[in-house]
Amino acid sequence: MAEVKDACGVVGVFSPREDVPRLVYHALYALQHRGQESAGMAVSDGDSMVVFKELGLVAQVFDESVLQSLQGHVAVGHVRYSTTGASSWNNAQPSYKSAPSGQFALAHNGNLVNSNDLRDSLELAGGDPTPGRALR
Repeated sequence: MAEVKDACGVVGVFSPREDVPRLVYHALYALQHRGQESAGMAVSDGDSMVVFKELGLVAQVFDESVLQSLQGHVAVGHVRYSTTGASSWNNAQPSYKSAPSGQFALAHNGNLVNSNDLRDSLELAGGDPTPGRALR
């Protein structure tokens, strides 16, 4: 039987009163059929952002200690099915970037055909196109 694959799963949650990382974890677990190569989550409290991503299934990537270390009221999560690019940590999402106006994380389903142009635009705006506080 062929390996089970689909197309990336993406989720976002905002809630000042809930355990947002745990909600994203459960949503990613429900979306696991959309991608089995890697799982990741970016969580923010409004001041700082932490990205945690790793190769593997959701339940392998996010154990209890990781979930407890992620604090914030807004998050984006991603499970990856690669359509282009190797199945590697560098290609896992969300991607993190910083700019003069703040920091942001991006998770998407599909291929960014203009990623080099986007990187150049970020650099011209004074942003740092290198990964930021990404935990492994």
